[in-house]
Amino acid sequence: MKNIVILISGRGSNMQAIVNANIPNARIAAVLSNNEQAAGLAWAAERGIATESINHKAFDSRLAFDRAMMDKIDAYQPDLVVLAGFMRILTPEFCTHYEGRLINIHPSILPSFTGLHTHERALEAGCRVAGCTIHFVTAELDCGPIISQGIVPILDGDSADDIAARVLTVEHQLFPQAVEDFVAGRLQIHGNRVLNEAFSAEGQSLLA
Repeated sequence: MKNIVILISGRGSNMQAIVNANIPNARIAAVLSNNEQAAGLAWAAERGIATESINHKAFDSRLAFDRAMMDKIDAYQPDLVVLAGFMRILTPEFCTHYEGRLINIHPSILPSFTGLHTHERALEAGCRVAGCTIHFVTAELDCGPIISQGIVPILDGDSADDIAARVLTVEHQLFPQAVEDFVAGRLQIHGNRVLNEAFSAEGQSLLA
């Protein structure tokens, strides 16, 4: 059984998708947040999942907060730490501490549109598609090895909210699958590339 700790800052819809997936051999050990009012904390607590919050504003530096968060996370002996809408830029120390077991979902087709306001920027650039990326986290923002990506169309007349809603549906499919693949030991990092043993080069499943 693999222990998973999920970090959120708001309602945690991707966290909910992961919990609801009932991933084999995965135990959601805890849900943590930098926002004690995060709606996702109440949702997790109602389902018997341990929850904790730490207010980042109570710390005089980003590193001090990250170290406090690391202490909380490590108490649950995580095999995997999942950033599911955790709206904090993490320090290199945090990223190194969880290297190879820290994954994030980003609402763009990386390497395009790192950072914030991804859908607005896609519209401004005239893109015809948008999407999301699940990746391992490194010290360089939104640049870690890519696990999987999903693509949706940008339709004429779309607003950023329209795109966000369309992308979120794909996120809720891809993120639980990425967690399941990690737990099953199917993901291997080779340099800046992730290989998934479940699929061949043609994208066909290699598993029985």
